[in-house]
Amino acid sequence: MTLGTSVPKMIRVSIGSAIVLRLANGNLDALPTTVYLLTYRKNKCTANCAFCPQARNSTSRADMLSRVSWPLFKTAQVADRIEAAAGNGKAKRVCIQALNYPGVFDDVLSIVSIIRSKCTVPISVSCQPVTTETMKKLAEAGVDRVGIPLDAANEEIFDKVKGQPAEGPYSWKKQLQTLAEAVQVFGKGNVSTHLIVGLGESEEDMVSAVQRCVDMGVCPGLFAFTPVSGTALESVASPPIDRYRRVQLARYLIVEGKTKYENVRFDGDGRINDFGIAHKVLERVIMTGFPFLTSGCPDCNRPYYNEKPGGPMYNYPCVPTDEDLQQVKKGFKC
Repeated sequence: MTLGTSVPKMIRVSIGSAIVLRLANGNLDALPTTVYLLTYRKNKCTANCAFCPQARNSTSRADMLSRVSWPLFKTAQVADRIEAAAGNGKAKRVCIQALNYPGVFDDVLSIVSIIRSKCTVPISVSCQPVTTETMKKLAEAGVDRVGIPLDAANEEIFDKVKGQPAEGPYSWKKQLQTLAEAVQVFGKGNVSTHLIVGLGESEEDMVSAVQRCVDMGVCPGLFAFTPVSGTALESVASPPIDRYRRVQLARYLIVEGKTKYENVRFDGDGRINDFGIAHKVLERVIMTGFPFLTSGCPDCNRPYYNEKPGGPMYNYPCVPTDEDLQQVKKGFKC
């Protein structure tokens, strides 16, 4: 394929990004610092992830992903607006999220090509497992990071929500293998994965998964499970905020090298009761607010991706206020 010769005519843009790009009108409490794009096809994804509005058997709206709407725009127009937003500092990164369908990577490569022809903004691609050859093509086209989502903390839950029991195409072994191959192509720290808290795992399961990713050189980004009408998991509740906070804090400490899974203590239900560092140090870390920011690629803040406007705020798009941090601190013993 020759890059740029067959650019898809249309592409989805998250509503927050569309407002930043001046493609849509609206007021935002926090502006997204990454432009989030989603490949477009008339039909839904060929995968069938139980939590996803884009799943093959989902009856959710076709323009939804998590809580966010993704209106449709002309690709050429979007690329022009990205050039302008990157030029004035409002777009610090572009994240292209790829549905699973035949020919999707021709589409992704073409989208990367048209953006790269206009500006040097960093580009991430979030996608299903692909071959090493395809990853090399992405890197050559100008992609600096790739994300391959695990979503689940262990193989049992993965199978239930993404694998054969969910009538999906994915396998735990293949997902991990592709993440390892991606590190070989893009380098340690330049590969991401998503982990969703609230799919039935214990806190210990999730902390173990975070450590596994870090040991591989993969950056784990946390999401809170968000029930969406029309998905297989629409009746499952979001995780309690205190549980999410504990996992967030453990993730931050592990990523920053301040603790390890082996040092964290859990009760009989797999709940964290000791983070493996001194309480005074823990309190200082909590009061920075950094553990509770959106985690993922650089410059990714995903405002209100998991959150309702009235809260709770699972992932803060910017450093929490002192008042917020006092509320956060109450959930920890320090």
